[in-house]
Amino acid sequence: MSNNNTLFRPFSLKSLNIKNRIVMAPMTRSFSPNGIPTADVAAYYRKRAEGEVGLILSEGTVIDRVASSNDGSIPHFYNEQALAGWQNVVDGVHGAGGAMGPQIWHMGIMDNHRSGWVPAQPFEGPSGLNRPGFSNGNTMTDADIADTIAAFGRAAADAKRLGFDCVEIHGAHGYLIDQFFWDQTNLRTDIYGGKTLAERSRFAIEVIKEVRKQVGDDFAVIIRLSQWKPAGYDNKLANTPQEMDAWLNPLADAGVDIFHCSQRRFWEPEFEGSDLNFAGWAKKITGQPTITVGSVGLSGEFLAAFAGESSEPSSLDELLRRMDRGDFDLVAVGRPLLADPHWVQKIRDHRTDELKGFSKEALMQLV
Repeated sequence: MSNNNTLFRPFSLKSLNIKNRIVMAPMTRSFSPNGIPTADVAAYYRKRAEGEVGLILSEGTVIDRVASSNDGSIPHFYNEQALAGWQNVVDGVHGAGGAMGPQIWHMGIMDNHRSGWVPAQPFEGPSGLNRPGFSNGNTMTDADIADTIAAFGRAAADAKRLGFDCVEIHGAHGYLIDQFFWDQTNLRTDIYGGKTLAERSRFAIEVIKEVRKQVGDDFAVIIRLSQWKPAGYDNKLANTPQEMDAWLNPLADAGVDIFHCSQRRFWEPEFEGSDLNFAGWAKKITGQPTITVGSVGLSGEFLAAFAGESSEPSSLDELLRRMDRGDFDLVAVGRPLLADPHWVQKIRDHRTDELKGFSKEALMQLV
């Protein structure tokens, strides 16, 4: 493996000061009964901080809307008990010298969970759909939208109050904010709909503005975005750099500091005629720092892992080449860190023979 010094430079932006460029990607774990993070959850994150991860982004943690979750074991980011659990988490991470931000989340219209658990009110989204032809909930009213925007703001304010270093808004992967972006799930004819991606970004922009208002100018705000959907791996919200410009720059103007650009495979180019990936284009278009993510350090991509496909460690040479070129600023790592809290130290010390692969069994426990 080539020289990895690039990965181990510090990074600072507003409230965020981290020792290296490696981010633990948000990964849903469902180990928080009744939405309350346990001591085991706190220990899980603390181990990654002890393992020298630069920035830990929490698993998705849902905002204060009854229908924001489809799983009773997904953590909440509201109410006294859940926030006390998160206080333990962030205190442990800071005690181990790490930095952390919660990923605040509303799932939108969802399939019912295999466990049979359902929220006390129907799922909600821009048009009742989570993919073309699949309706499983309510179309949000103006009042629902206003309350949801306020709930995102309260969660961000709580993140700052609890001492987190930043906050990430989940705007990717077919969940609520992304359901507003996508023309197949946003059929609205009011101000939150529209024929163009820029028009359908209004909900996201209002969420970001409220988050920014609640945390002030000097607290780092990240948004996670994706072009692909669970219902369409080849989907593109923005088909050209021009469409991406019209999508991302208003989000930056609303208050986003860092774009977390989710791909299934980080090395795949976003548009023809250039080898820049999603994070590379987002940085070029907005001038803002970006996080790249997608099968970093593994041979197989993460959706295949849920089908039982294992992955072996793979070289980081291509990642480092792009990083040295300035394509992106930070690198989010998912499954390798889920399986091995010491992954960062092994990469830093060139102990590649000690790297572990990933199997779906790792999803079943908090290591």
